[in-house]
Amino acid sequence: MTDLFAKSDPVVEKTYAAILKAVAKFGSIKAEAKKTSIHLVAKTGFAGVHPRKSAILLNIRSNAPIKSKRIRKVEKVSAYRYHNEMLIGSPSEVDAEVVTWLTNAHALSVG
Repeated sequence: MTDLFAKSDPVVEKTYAAILKAVAKFGSIKAEAKKTSIHLVAKTGFAGVHPRKSAILLNIRSNAPIKSKRIRKVEKVSAYRYHNEMLIGSPSEVDAEVVTWLTNAHALSVG
């Protein structure tokens, strides 16, 4: 998995660790490394982590668009599923708001 962070600043891997720490509280979560990203999976995928040079592009699943200035792009992927994209530049940005969104995405994943 460290290959995904090879071209990133050290803070990016620390930010990923903060995301993992937050979702570990949900119970059994798998981090499935893909070629350019990591999918966070419970029953189904609920978030995607895409390491960049100086930040993480985090994609959170939801059943409605997340209304926040932090969300930079929303994509409707089916009748009741949305992907909400945001940049997270430091571990401190994995705050209560992001954890709430991840909690809701996890709930969708496990039904």
